[in-house]
Parts: sequence; C-alpha cells; structure tokens
Amino acid sequence: MTAYLRSASLVLFTLLISACVTINIYFPAAAAEKAADRIIQDVWGAQPNPQSPSAPEAPPQSAIERERPLALSLLEWMVAPAQAADLDVSSPAIAAAQGAMKARFADLEAHMNSGALGLTRDGLVDVRDLNAIPLPKRGPVKQLVAAENADRNVLYREIAAANGHPEWERDIRNTFSERWVGNARGGWWYQDASGAWKQK
Repeated sequence: MTAYLRSASLVLFTLLISACVTINIYFPAAAAEKAADRIIQDVWGAQPNPQSPSAPEAPPQSAIERERPLALSLLEWMVAPAQAADLDVSSPAIAAAQGAMKARFADLEAHMNSGALGLTRDGLVDVRDLNAIPLPKRGPVKQLVAAENADRNVLYREIAAANGHPEWERDIRNTFSERWVGNARGGWWYQDASGAWKQK
C-alpha cells in the first residue's frame, strides 16, 4: 500500500509539473498597510506611535495540512505565489483624492475631536452625535462628511485600479478602515466590527 501511495504521489507530481500552472496574485496586505499609513499620515499629519491593530491568532493547523503530500509541498516551493512587493499609489486620481482630504482635514478634525463624527467600520466617516453639532452647522458638516466619503471611496477604488486589480477594492477598504483607527487620535470614536461605537 505504501509503495502504491508513493507511486501515485510521484505520478501526480510529474503531472502537476508538466501541466500549465496558474500563478495566483495574492492581495499584498503588508504593502497595503504601509501605503495606507503613508497616505493617512500625509492627510492627518504624522502621529506619535500609531497603534497597529492586534494581529489575529493563527488558526491551528489541521491534520490534512500537517500531512500534506510531499509532492504538493515541493510544487508550492517551486512555484511560489506571486505577490506584489508594493502598491502603486501615485495616479493623478489618487493624488487628487488625497489632496482634497488633506485640505478639509482641519474642519473635519474639530468635529472628530468633539465626538460629533466617528470612523466607520467600512473606512468612511459618519455623524455619531448630531447633538454635538450646533444647529446652524449641521448642514455644512453633513456636506463635509459627504465630500470626505466621496474622496475615500475614490481613493480605495483608484488604488485597486492603479495596481491592475479592481477586485482588491474591498481588501484595500478593509485595510484602510483598520489603519484609520490605528492612526486616530486618542478620544476619537470608531465603529468596531459589529458597528458599535467605541472611543479610542
């Protein structure tokens, strides 16, 4: 039986090597975090020691993963998944969105500091406490939030497009969502994964 399994593994290995192998491009999470931090720190100004979100614990290996065939391990070693080393964040559309967010940050910051606005779990800004905004300023603040969110949506979409992977938009949004919170000032409000408001 053991000789049979070895022979079958060898045949499978030979077939896999001789077959046309598709190389998958995985979302470069580490590069996305670095790019997000650079953009956020440019928009908000550098913060002392921005807090990184705690990394989730790695799930335990299953028995199948521990006992994977040697042929599959060798194949993965020979044909490593391609992963982009860095993200391109230099397109004119990205620069325009980033510049607009930077220009409005002073107005936005005052309302973030007051607790009227908070960071949402989907990488946007929302009114958290309408009562913290004087009645005559409510309309302009809502317009400020709408303009900020429009630029953030452009930013996420354009980073994905600039890197030739529009399907990465959700991953980029999720990365930015975590890094907005990680770079936020103490006392600012943000939504957790369930949508509940918490204060940093």
